[in-house]
Amino acid sequence: MLQLPDSPPRMKTLVSVDESYKLCRHLTAKYAKTFYLGTLLMSPAKRQAIWAIYAWCRRTDELVDGPASAITTPETLDLWEQHLEAMFAGHPKENYDVALVDAIQRFNLDIQPFRDMIAGQRMDLHRSRYQTFEELYLYCYRVAGTVGLMSTAVMEVDKTTNTAPWHQSKPLYIPTQEAIALGIANQLTNILRDVGEDARRGRIYIPLEDLARFNYTEQDFCNGVVDERWRSLMRFQIERARQFYTEAEKGITHLAPDARWPVWAASMLYGQILDVIERNDYDVFSQRAYVPQWKKLRTLPIAWMRSQVL
Repeated sequence: MLQLPDSPPRMKTLVSVDESYKLCRHLTAKYAKTFYLGTLLMSPAKRQAIWAIYAWCRRTDELVDGPASAITTPETLDLWEQHLEAMFAGHPKENYDVALVDAIQRFNLDIQPFRDMIAGQRMDLHRSRYQTFEELYLYCYRVAGTVGLMSTAVMEVDKTTNTAPWHQSKPLYIPTQEAIALGIANQLTNILRDVGEDARRGRIYIPLEDLARFNYTEQDFCNGVVDERWRSLMRFQIERARQFYTEAEKGITHLAPDARWPVWAASMLYGQILDVIERNDYDVFSQRAYVPQWKKLRTLPIAWMRSQVL
């Protein structure tokens, strides 16, 4: 009897590019409401690429902070990095990947910020404390400053400033450091907003040297003590975050004109979380700082005016 060869394994059928972008959009809208609002101010191609980037970043973060994080190992992240390499080679493995592969090709994205983000997740596998701000800065760059770099590639820079004959030999200014600063400002804001949640997981992202500076102990932190020591510590942290927002704003004018409004909006909307923390008397243990929708919408015309004159 003729023995037929084994059938080759069937390839997984993935969704179309349009369907993949829809998946990324829904994920962004569900988990990043403030960020998503800013993306709606972008051109269709740019907002879709940002959704694809966010979806990848979210899925990467879920490996160490999501429901299945307990079984994540360094080998898990090794496989995730191989998955990343495949996407940059044009070979998506999952439905969400289809959109990112399209964005990579359309905007010529660089793989290094994506690799650096995975390195940040590796830090979360074995670290729950940061002694100095320099140590925390590296973590913030990897998990959030990288997003600034990814996004800048999509936003693109303003090429009209180099059209005059005397500017022809002058290279375009790419606001790399400012993009990183915005990512770090956002991550520092996340850290301050999520203090209570992190404390319940045994994590302290505020540098221990800063706790010591204000005579506030790890035990105080784990117990959720809100007193004048804590308020002084939080004022210090908020001022540091705002300095990074200020640095980031200096780069917005160098972005392509159609990108300035959404970036101004994203920066202002996220920065308002710090205002809410202040109004809540710095109690981030028992309540989460939340910016109401009406205030977000009221911010948009102000962001538009800044995009036109600054």
